[in-house]
Parts: sequence; C-alpha cells; structure tokens
Amino acid sequence: MHHTLFDTPVVNTCLRAASKLFLKLNGWKVEGALPPNTPKCVMIAAPHTSNWDLPYTLMAAFVLGLKPYWMGKQSIFKPPFGPLMRWMGGIAVNREKSTNMVAASAEALVAAEGTLQLIVPPEGTRSKVRYWKTGFYYIALTAKVPIVLAYMDYSRKVTGLGPVIHPTGDIEKDMQAIKAFYAPFKGKNADQFDAQH
Repeated sequence: MHHTLFDTPVVNTCLRAASKLFLKLNGWKVEGALPPNTPKCVMIAAPHTSNWDLPYTLMAAFVLGLKPYWMGKQSIFKPPFGPLMRWMGGIAVNREKSTNMVAASAEALVAAEGTLQLIVPPEGTRSKVRYWKTGFYYIALTAKVPIVLAYMDYSRKVTGLGPVIHPTGDIEKDMQAIKAFYAPFKGKNADQFDAQH
C-alpha cells in the first residue's frame, strides 16, 4: 500500500490535534477503539449519504489512531486532485471494471505490511440505494480478516467504532447482524440510508 498522511511524521501529529479540536468545537464525540490484535481489517463506513462523510471519517480516523485506506470513485482522482486523494489514503475504483476488485483488494490486504484498515461504504455510493453491496464482505472473507463496524450518526453527532464481525461465509446471517447494528444510525441525508435493505 502507498504512503499516506496517516503515516507521515509531523503532519500526522498536527492533523490529529486539529481533528480533535474541530470535532470537539462542532459538538462531535468519537467513541470506541480498534480492538487489540486487529492489525488488518475491512471497515464498513456507514451511513454514507453526503460528501461531508469523507472529511469526518478522516478526522475520526486521526482521533482513533487508525491507518485507513478508502475506496472512492475514479472521477475524484482526476488531475489535479489525484495525488492529494491518494495521499489521503484513497484508492481509485473503476465501477465499470470492478469484476476483480474483491480479489485485488483482498490480495493487497494480505500482502500489506503492518497495520491498516480498508474502509468500504457498503452502499457503494452516497446516493440512495435499495440494496447494500457485498464487496466489503467478500474482501474480508477472502483475506481472512475481520470486519469492523464504523459508524457516523449525524442526529447525535457521534462517530466511532462498533463491534467486530468475523465473516463465517453465511452471508445472509452475517449481513442480518451487520444491518441490525446500523439500523438506528442517521446519515446527514437521513432519507438516503436504510440499513434494512
């Protein structure tokens, strides 16, 4: 995996302090912590309903001391923003050619050295969707890493890390547990998120 601002000395320290201050001044609370012995994981980021989700997610990651990588649509990586997005931990995804994305992502997770979290929004887009995508589940299953349930509740201004799910291969049962956890949370555009689908 490429280097990001999360492992850049001095920058990391400054941005962590700035993130803590910004979230506190805006009334946000950060909860939870990455469980011990979880060097690598797939992290769900939900609800994903607004462009504001990315900066808030990155600030929460600083506060929690994470080393995240996140998947974003290819269009936001176009010049001149591409290098900046990658430095922020971004990985461009071509949705028209995503057939091997699960295998490639799992392979990258396994091959990566050290600690990292791969953040994947289960809706795949901030627009309203009828069904969650399951790529995050199969990436974790293939790479044999846990899924950490990260959340952002705009109604209560609370963000953080929730339970850890170890995928069993029974996707229907596992997804039921995951969606039940997310049911109470409200995105910035609450009408665009429904954890029950």
